[in-house]
Amino acid sequence: MAKETERTRQSTGGLVTLLDAADRLPGANELRVRSYDLLDVGPGALAVDVGCGAGRAVAELAERGVRAIGVDLSERMIDIARGRWPEADFRIAGAYGLPLPDASVDGYRADKVFHELDEPERALSEACRILAPGGRIVLVGQDWDTLVIDSADPALTRTIVHARADLTAGPRAARQYRNLLLDVGFDDVTVEVHTGVFTGPEMLPLFTGVAEGACSAGAITREQTDSWIAEQRTRAEADRLFLALPMFMAAATAPR
Repeated sequence: MAKETERTRQSTGGLVTLLDAADRLPGANELRVRSYDLLDVGPGALAVDVGCGAGRAVAELAERGVRAIGVDLSERMIDIARGRWPEADFRIAGAYGLPLPDASVDGYRADKVFHELDEPERALSEACRILAPGGRIVLVGQDWDTLVIDSADPALTRTIVHARADLTAGPRAARQYRNLLLDVGFDDVTVEVHTGVFTGPEMLPLFTGVAEGACSAGAITREQTDSWIAEQRTRAEADRLFLALPMFMAAATAPR
């Protein structure tokens, strides 16, 4: 049990490092701000950030005067969030069972969460339950099948991207946001796409992770993995790295 706890701690620490790095990427702050604007909740309103991670969005919403609650299924992640933002309200919970009464919140936000869910419809039904009539929901995430990576071997790159996507519970959840929201009964559904273009070496860990994931799935060989990663590293050193990453942002209104 102690070994498993240590493994979990290390895994969570690695995830926090990745989340912090993602928050520092060009355009990340603007993307979060846009999600808050679409949430459209003013000072004194109550909003929940589902899958809050280390809690940055909860803190930033609080700076706008919003009474923000952060929930995450990871107890360790909630501990980190509480350590960083001790005045904020963080609770251990998953997207399928939120610790909030019916029709009690004005806003619901989930950033990079729905691709991890086996039952997105169930999560949206729960969102509908806790949202007051006319409340707002915002979903943010990437479609794992639409990573655009430049490479000397496009066929291998396609294999890598799709194989890594298939390791995710809902790799195409982001392209489904609109229909999922409509199916559950939300109104005024809108979808935006914000594409980030990245050419710096800070993206190498993502490239490595994508390739290693494809290798672990048996989609490519160890030799292909090492060769592809080496090419991307060489591109980074020569200022020739290229990644285009579309981020989908859907917003809607709870039924009145």
